[in-house]
Amino acid sequence: MTNELLPEDENQELFEHHKFTVDKGQHPLRIDKFLSDKINTSRNKIQNAAAAGSILVNGKAVKSNFSIKPLDNITIVLPYPKRETQILPEKIPLNIVHEDADLVVVNKSSEMVVHPGHGNFSGTLLNALLFHTLTLQSLKNEVQKVEKNSNQIPSDEERPDAPPLYLVHRIDKNTTGLLVIAKKEVAMIFLAKQFFEKTIERKYVALVWGDIKTEKGTITGHIGRSTKDRKVMQVFPEGDMGKPAVTHYNVIERFGYVTLVECKLETGRTHQIRAHFKHIGHPLFNDEKYGGNAILKGTVFTSYKRFVENCFVELPRQALHAKSLGFIHPTTKKKIFFDSDLPSDMKTVIERWRNYAVHKKEG
Repeated sequence: MTNELLPEDENQELFEHHKFTVDKGQHPLRIDKFLSDKINTSRNKIQNAAAAGSILVNGKAVKSNFSIKPLDNITIVLPYPKRETQILPEKIPLNIVHEDADLVVVNKSSEMVVHPGHGNFSGTLLNALLFHTLTLQSLKNEVQKVEKNSNQIPSDEERPDAPPLYLVHRIDKNTTGLLVIAKKEVAMIFLAKQFFEKTIERKYVALVWGDIKTEKGTITGHIGRSTKDRKVMQVFPEGDMGKPAVTHYNVIERFGYVTLVECKLETGRTHQIRAHFKHIGHPLFNDEKYGGNAILKGTVFTSYKRFVENCFVELPRQALHAKSLGFIHPTTKKKIFFDSDLPSDMKTVIERWRNYAVHKKEG
């Protein structure tokens, strides 16, 4: 029996992808028992993966009671064990685009970290979402008590436990836009499989420095931690360093010294759009980590310098927004799609550049 860890895709720290080839002498055995013996995880998680369609034998999804046979090729997508960081509910405003029993889609604001971690143990999207789901559950319990002709408010003992929340993917702190969070483990695994198979539809809008030559293009190159600064990612055109990454882009509008582009991700590496556009000489506007917070294109006039600096003040972050998100729903199995408006800070700066470009031509 061989065990190969597959190349990791969207947010490699969230999911693990395994591949097994069954030995020639393997006797008939339920696949959930076989996998729980081979992977350091519970049989319940294996069964949830099967329910989500994330266990494939010879390319076909199987149930947890499937009986394996010699030389079967098995692949499975599983969530990594939960971090030990405790998530506490916090009353923080959220822009919830969609919510049902399986998942919630949020339009994340700038300055919000997705989950607690080093240096960010509170004030995250998960803290806010936990407060939201607990509040909904409490209200539901109180309504049920009223329906039973009870005037009692639930005691602390009767209040619900913290509902589960499962990250499927992430976006950077200062990137705005849409992301989906699962409310059930089986839903998370179902969505994770779509990320792994690259069937999730994600489009971003970015404002980048420079006048991009072509109307559309594809940026490739392995992405990994920089050899000089571990806080940023680096593109490695050749060699074994980093992981493969592909970004497709289309020009939306040109303003001379900056360009508005739409990006479609084929892979989902950390800082992928930011690192890729830096690599081709077009860093994102005001992206401090990747050199976009300096005046890279334009004139030497004081008025132009003041104009750009005012834009930096209006948009004090990288000009990147996760605009749309589409996927197959875990329960209905139907395609659902969400789109969002650009945030006000990006709209304002884009309009300023649009006016500048018009006046530049007239001059």
